[in-house]
Amino acid sequence: MNLAPLLAAPAVIQIHAFAALGAFALGALQLAAPKGTIPHRTIGWIWAGLMFAVVLSSFFIHTIRLWGPFSPIHLLSIFTLAMLPLAVSHARRHAVERHRRAMLGLFIGALVIAGVFTFLPGRIMHAVVFG
Repeated sequence: MNLAPLLAAPAVIQIHAFAALGAFALGALQLAAPKGTIPHRTIGWIWAGLMFAVVLSSFFIHTIRLWGPFSPIHLLSIFTLAMLPLAVSHARRHAVERHRRAMLGLFIGALVIAGVFTFLPGRIMHAVVFG
């Protein structure tokens, strides 16, 4: 592993990548940890903030352009931007099953599946992990 390609990238890409890595780590922790506790809520708010940073920064990354400066990944960003407050709202209303499904969907869709695409040849994270 070599962080040089990521550290040489523009600041917005670094912010995006490190926020995504942090959100992935905390999300995995959240999935394994007890639910409904104060630590779960605290880590959940931090996770939501990291996800907001991932989404916000994504709108300033234009390395793949299909529609002007945007790409299909930006559709996922819009979806995440809409789903994140909805998922939090479910928790605040004690709609536990809806909250669980929304958060799990965000974790798998916005972090795991989208993250897999960052490891394709030619992408920065491919260079970081595979050299």
